[in-house]
Amino acid sequence: MKLEDLGYTNEWEDHRKQLNLDAFDVGRVIAEHKERYIVKNAQKEFDSEIIGNLRYTATSRTDFPAVGDWVAFSQYNDDEALIHAVLPRKTVIERQAVGKKGEKQLIATNIDYAFIVQAVDSDFNINRIERYLTICHSSKVSPIIILNKIDLIEASELKEILHKVNERIKDIPVFTLSNETLEGFEAIKNSILKSKTYCLLGSSGVGKSTLSNLLLNKQIMKTSAISNSTNKGKHTTSHRELLVLENGGIIIDNPGIREVGLTDSSNGIETTFDTITNLSEQCKFKDCTHTTETNCAVIDAVKNGVIDETTYQNFLRMGREKEHFESTVAEKRKKGKAFKKMVKNMKSNHSKYGN
Repeated sequence: MKLEDLGYTNEWEDHRKQLNLDAFDVGRVIAEHKERYIVKNAQKEFDSEIIGNLRYTATSRTDFPAVGDWVAFSQYNDDEALIHAVLPRKTVIERQAVGKKGEKQLIATNIDYAFIVQAVDSDFNINRIERYLTICHSSKVSPIIILNKIDLIEASELKEILHKVNERIKDIPVFTLSNETLEGFEAIKNSILKSKTYCLLGSSGVGKSTLSNLLLNKQIMKTSAISNSTNKGKHTTSHRELLVLENGGIIIDNPGIREVGLTDSSNGIETTFDTITNLSEQCKFKDCTHTTETNCAVIDAVKNGVIDETTYQNFLRMGREKEHFESTVAEKRKKGKAFKKMVKNMKSNHSKYGN
């Protein structure tokens, strides 16, 4: 295996040289387990941890390595290593950290394509698909929609679902799949490109790990059945892991995502709702919120049926969520600066009046 088989490019090699990291080996983080990382290079895998300086200079969790990262490391035992630096990331898929206001959680890094997987029998929700699309667009990651478990519904139901998706979501590839009968599997498999990295996004139980196993042609990611009582998937993937497929593609499976909280994703929202974005240029006021203003082209389009009411409401909801996240971040920064100023004044007073 070569580093290129893991997705390494001349761009990252240039970064390594510019950062004066030539003395270190380079590898990709393929798994993470409570701040222990499995780093893979062309020869083997290493059980790794970050050096103290990298730990102490980190200002947030996003400064730590994540699955998909390229890192500079040094080997100190046959299969153990120290991570000295994380190379600049090409793309980052992230969401708002659950229960932590104004903080981000990394899902995966250096992703080229994202498979947004939904089960058509119970999990199907276009609003949620639009959220995933917004995360992808914000990250400059190309999204692909997979509607799974088509064997559990009638053909007429699937036709109706596809009509709804095509009405609301334009220019995004859509695949239909049955993990049981394998209908649609070959089309998905053949769409995967060599040395490109794909990330699986979706709720628990939609079939992400089963799809990973099918693509790998072996049982690696643990899978389990859907609970009949709740009709929800049991947690089958408890960690993120990067795997190389037989056809040379690279895939990252993820734990099920129940909350798809948005961060600072203005560009992502604009791209996901491009029809609304384009219409907003015709509004009377440049700072139009598209809620109560007169001569609002967006509101008029909703009234005339040009824009779906549900799409419009989802657009407003996600916009409010983005603004709330940004205001929370700004408030935290303000408090942080005030605290630093207070500490500085205390030290100054101590030096001036202390013994």
